[in-house]
Amino acid sequence: MYVFPAIDLYQGQVVRLAQGDYDRITVYDDNPLRQASEFAHTGASWLHIVDLDGAKTGNPFNLDVIAKIAHEVDINIEVGGGVRTREAAQKLFDAGVSRVVLGTKLAHDFEFIQTLVEEFGADRLVAGVDARSGKVATRGWTEESPLDALELVGTLSDLGLRHLVYTDIARDGMQTGIDIKLYREVAKAAKFPVIASGGISSLLDFEEIHIAGDHVFEGAITGKALYEQAFNLHDALSTLEGDY
Repeated sequence: MYVFPAIDLYQGQVVRLAQGDYDRITVYDDNPLRQASEFAHTGASWLHIVDLDGAKTGNPFNLDVIAKIAHEVDINIEVGGGVRTREAAQKLFDAGVSRVVLGTKLAHDFEFIQTLVEEFGADRLVAGVDARSGKVATRGWTEESPLDALELVGTLSDLGLRHLVYTDIARDGMQTGIDIKLYREVAKAAKFPVIASGGISSLLDFEEIHIAGDHVFEGAITGKALYEQAFNLHDALSTLEGDY
């Protein structure tokens, strides 16, 4: 299992949104490259980047920053936000990212998803399902669809996707703790282990993820709790490995 430290990019800065609200934004660093380097130096093998500008507009906005991190930092990178065309995905792969996270298009265009799986392969793609009260949210969480999130997860698995970030929007950026029961249901629907996002508040969450096992979790994304020093990355990595 992996700890995925998060870098959310907005106008070139490292930020966090509270529950996906662009009016509730906190800036943590004006140097994303420095932040990514710190994560890698601490021992993280993966980095989760969200292009928040891209999520709103539908076009990758922070591509230069992402490319710089990919080429100068020794870490695997998955990137999401605004990937709604094949060309957008290709630009990110060309920039050096390891995996591309697909979001909004997942709920609207299954043919597009299947085409990307066939072209790039399932290991290079991640389904990014963002849910509020069990329903899928799209376009940077600014729109909510009537689509049931667990049904979508099952459909995406049937289309061949094998990596999934499931964000519990109600808990994201709120440090209220992770909903283990929810992620058991998500993993069951997916038929593969998933990446948790939203609510990580303490090392106890990583203990619970470790106990749940790698048949439920591929890992967990953490952002605000790291930046506000609820715990440090080294301890999170150790705890997820069972060293607690």
